[in-house]
This record gives sequence, C-alpha cells and structure tokens, in this order.
Amino acid sequence: MEENRNLSDRLLEFSIRVIKFLRKVENTIEFKTIKYQLIKAGTSSGANYEEAQGAT
Repeated sequence: MEENRNLSDRLLEFSIRVIKFLRKVENTIEFKTIKYQLIKAGTSSGANYEEAQGAT
C-alpha cells in the first residue's frame, strides 16, 4: 500500500530517514559541514512542497 500514501507523508518519512542516517555519521570537521548541508537539503523538499500547496 506504499503507493497510497500521499506525497506529504512520504517527504516527511524521507526527512526523518535522512536525519536518522546522518546521526550515524561521525562528527569530524569535514562531515559536520556535509551533514549540515544534507539535513537542509533532505528536509527542504517537504517544506517546499507544503509551501507550494499553500500557493494554490
């Protein structure tokens, strides 16, 4: 029934998975920057989708 879930729910799940995965990556100087950018990118898709839904 995966295909019956709406996009908003799937984007939220994706954001959560990104954050949980990045918690497992070490916190070296290099990875801190990469983790920060990936969290922003992984969570912004859901925010952008919700914003676009409000514009219609």
